[in-house]
Amino acid sequence: MLKVLYYGGQKSGKSNLAEKKALNLAKNRKPYYIATYNSSYGDSEMLDRVLKHKKEREDRFTTIEESFNLVNCIKEGETYLIDCISMWILNSIDKKENELLAEIKDIGKIDANIVFVLNSVNNGVSPLDKESRRFIDLTGIIGQKLASICDEVYEVKLGLESRLK
Repeated sequence: MLKVLYYGGQKSGKSNLAEKKALNLAKNRKPYYIATYNSSYGDSEMLDRVLKHKKEREDRFTTIEESFNLVNCIKEGETYLIDCISMWILNSIDKKENELLAEIKDIGKIDANIVFVLNSVNNGVSPLDKESRRFIDLTGIIGQKLASICDEVYEVKLGLESRLK
C-alpha cells in the first residue's frame, strides 16, 4: 500500500493529478474520495467549487464527506484520496498541533493506499493576524509530517508534477 502527497498552489492541478493517481492505485476497485470541506462556513463560492469537483469526479469515486475525523473513515486494504488536508487544518484550527500530528501519524499506520492533497501557502509574507499565521504554520508543520510518512511526494505547478520523494 502506498502513501502519496500532492503539494502545490491553488488551481495548480493537484486534485486532477491526485485523482489519476488514486484511480491507478485502486486498480479495478472504486476508490474513496474524502472531501474535507465544512459547508457550515456558508461560502457560496466554495460550495460552487465543491459541486464542480463532484461533477468532474462523476461516478469514479465513492465520496465520504468528513471535515474533522479522517482516521475513522479509512479502512485497511482500500484506496483513498483526501482532498484536501488544508481544509482539514482550517476545520481543526482550534486543536493543538500535537493532536493534528498524532492523527496524521495514525493515518500513516493504516495499511491503505492514501493520496493526500495539500495547498502551498508558505511562500508569501507572514500575515499580520494571528489566525492566518497559525494556519500557515500548521500547514507547513503538517506538510512536513505528511512528507515524512509518504512514499511519494509531488510538487505541482501549472498542472505539471515534480517528484520530490
